[in-house]
Amino acid sequence: MAKRPGIDKAVILQNAVELADTEGFEQVTLGAIALRLNIKTPSLYNHIDGLPGLRRLLCLHGLEQLRVSLIQETLGKSGDEALFALGIAYVGFVRRHPGLYEATMVANTLPDQEIKAAGEEIVRLLLLILSAYKLEEAEALHTVRGLRSIAHGFATLEAKGGFAMQLDRDESLRHLLQTYVTGMRHSH
Repeated sequence: MAKRPGIDKAVILQNAVELADTEGFEQVTLGAIALRLNIKTPSLYNHIDGLPGLRRLLCLHGLEQLRVSLIQETLGKSGDEALFALGIAYVGFVRRHPGLYEATMVANTLPDQEIKAAGEEIVRLLLLILSAYKLEEAEALHTVRGLRSIAHGFATLEAKGGFAMQLDRDESLRHLLQTYVTGMRHSH
């Protein structure tokens, strides 16, 4: 079957990302993508492996974009400065790409080696940033979980309107990160 000119996996993915970020991850359906591209839904199967294939692509793309964002914001920084940049970059990514970020949440539920490897790359990056603190391996992994929980929780609450009072959210995030770093330093 001939592929329609101008439509390829990259165009489909770009439209899926835009739809996820504007309408929500659950709104990314083959029908919605076909409508955006002005094609018939079955035509998408020439490029992707159905909705599961599209969601897999979104997950992989989201993990890669998150990793790139974290690298860009922490490059050349170490210690506390890198941890602050990491937390701010993580929340910033979720602010810019709420639907794409949501797509990454399925990473651990899919038995997919490529997705697992992409997630492990992010963990390796976080462990590299934490190496300045000379933590034991288990402690470093607990710290990674803590940082991820802080950033994810903050970004999720913010996205759901949980911070309605007139108080600078970025300052709240910096305060939260400072409290975590201070606590981490005092526990060692």
